[in-house]
Amino acid sequence: MKACAVLFSGGLDSTTALCWARTRYDRVTALTFDYGQRHRVEIASARRTARRLGVAQVVLRIDPRAFGGSALTDADAPLPRSARPGRPGGRPAATYVPFRNGVFLALAAAWAEPRGVRDLVCGFHTADSPDYPDTTRSFVRAMERAVNAGTAAAYGGPRTRIVAPFVGLGKADIIRRGLALGADYAHAVSCYAGREVPCGTCPACRLRAAAWKAVGREDPLRARLRKEGKR
Repeated sequence: MKACAVLFSGGLDSTTALCWARTRYDRVTALTFDYGQRHRVEIASARRTARRLGVAQVVLRIDPRAFGGSALTDADAPLPRSARPGRPGGRPAATYVPFRNGVFLALAAAWAEPRGVRDLVCGFHTADSPDYPDTTRSFVRAMERAVNAGTAAAYGGPRTRIVAPFVGLGKADIIRRGLALGADYAHAVSCYAGREVPCGTCPACRLRAAAWKAVGREDPLRARLRKEGKR
């Protein structure tokens, strides 16, 4: 059987990646990370989406004290309110969590190896790359080399692949891919403020709104919330 693990936050990109993986693998596991993020509502949303798709989900918990210096893990730090917040002195965005995707991929590789899972699928893409250095094509390649140098692959065992099918796409194109795959985005949350109802002003909300506008469709999340009287 061809198996993979999908890094699954429950947002737009990882929901598309999960739907993409289901068309290509016999066995798919959704790996969700609980790292003390202020927008932990995404974990419950990810659980609902995985259950609806009939995909097994594993939640890996990380001590939130392992991460610091980010508005996503420090509830006292102010969230930026523009799609492309300024980064004085060449610093990453305020919502950058230090080496988060590197930590996630390392944990995913450690989880996957004894279970015979060789492909790690992630929804990284270019729209995030200016703000997040751990979403780029070069980062994916470097992490794949590191994983294979530090696992049984170094002794001739099966090699791990890190698969990022959308790394060269923008968010609107990723949504189009997902819609073609039948993805349901009604429970795919993105807002950094930590609520199911989008704040509409944080970078994630602004990028998401712009993407749906480019697609020419109403955001299914907002449509669902309106029907439920939550906005």
